[in-house]
Amino acid sequence: MFRGNHSSANIKPHRKFITLILAAAVAITGFSAVPARADEDVAKVLAGLAVLGIIGAIVKNNRDDDRVQVTRPHRPKPLPPRVARYDLPAKCVRYFPRYSQSRTLMGRGCLRKQYGFEHTLPHACQVTFWNGKRNRVGYRPDCLKKRGYRITRR
Repeated sequence: MFRGNHSSANIKPHRKFITLILAAAVAITGFSAVPARADEDVAKVLAGLAVLGIIGAIVKNNRDDDRVQVTRPHRPKPLPPRVARYDLPAKCVRYFPRYSQSRTLMGRGCLRKQYGFEHTLPHACQVTFWNGKRNRVGYRPDCLKKRGYRITRR
């Protein structure tokens, strides 16, 4: 059970009071107005030690209950591959000026490095364009979204 922040020095007041009363009761029972025989004194000392042991165990148990239990932060399990393959990395969405000044594409090279399932993307969304030196390949994000893919920040 989780509780608030309590340190061992911050024991609840009623627990301190109970401990004080029990300690006082043990101390008072050790004194006797009537002289007793030696075997009765030994029995009283043993009983007093047993009570002190019980009180110590109770106090220790109460202190243990007050300690804050620290757990590791919950880390969600990774998505299974059949689901994760529909999450495309947002860092692969780029402007390619030779393709269009206003429309973005998902670069195939980036997808190969960051995504791992580039070969399964629909060919209907694939675009080939000349960048001035060679043909480049990319994918239209709007087309991919229509086919169930999501662009996510990972």
